Amino acid sequence: MFTGKQNQEVEIKLRVPDARRLGLHLKKVRARIVVPRTYESNTLYDTPSRNLTRHGQLIRIRMEQPNPHPGKAQSGRRVNAVLTYKGPHGLRRASPSSGAKTAGKPRFKIREEVEVAVGDPEQMARILRFLGFRPVFRYEKFRTTYVLAGVPGVKVEFDETPVGLFLELEGNADAIDRAALRLGYSAADYLTSTYGDIYLADCRCRGRKPTDMLFPPIKKSR
Repeated sequence: MFTGKQNQEVEIKLRVPDARRLGLHLKKVRARIVVPRTYESNTLYDTPSRNLTRHGQLIRIRMEQPNPHPGKAQSGRRVNAVLTYKGPHGLRRASPSSGAKTAGKPRFKIREEVEVAVGDPEQMARILRFLGFRPVFRYEKFRTTYVLAGVPGVKVEFDETPVGLFLELEGNADAIDRAALRLGYSAADYLTSTYGDIYLADCRCRGRKPTDMLFPPIKKSR
C-alpha cells in the first residue's frame, strides 16, 4: 500500500465522466500502468446483527483475476485472494497543515487497514462463518493501477464499476492533492464514500431495491 503510516489507508475517490478523455489525459501526464486491468470480486462479512457495520468496521475477502483484454474470457487465469480488515472512518485525521480539512470536514477517507494474502479463500470463508460472520454484500469492479511521473507516494486506480467510473487515489495527503491536481481535479471533487455507499445512493436515485453491486452476466464473462 502507498500509505502515510503503516496499516493506515488514506484515500479519495473521483468521478470519471468520460473514460476516453481520461485515457488521453493519463498519457499526457505520463501515467504508467503498474497493475494491468484486473477483475475484482469482493465479499463483505458481518455478524447477523451487523456489529461491524454499526462500528464502522469491515472484513472483506477480495478475489483478483487479471483481465487486461475485455474481449477475452477469464477461464484459466490466475486468481489471487486477499483478506482485509478496515477500521472506523476517521480513526485518524491528517493534520490541518496537510490541507486535510475543508470547512471543518475531513477531505480524505482515513482508516486503519490490515491485509493478508489468502491461499484458500473458500476455507477462509468457512473460518469466518465458524466465527459468526456471514456474507452481507458483494460488489465487483475492474481495476487498473497507475503511478504518475513526478508524483511519488500515491497510486492512481481506475475503477470500472456497475454504478459508474471512478478514480481512487491512495497515498499520503499531500501526494493525493498533487495527483488530483495533475489529473484535472480539485478538492471540491473529492469523494470519501465507500462503493457500498455509492451503490445505495444510486439505488435510491433509480428507485431500485438494493441487493449486490454486480455486473450483468455478459460483462462478467468478458
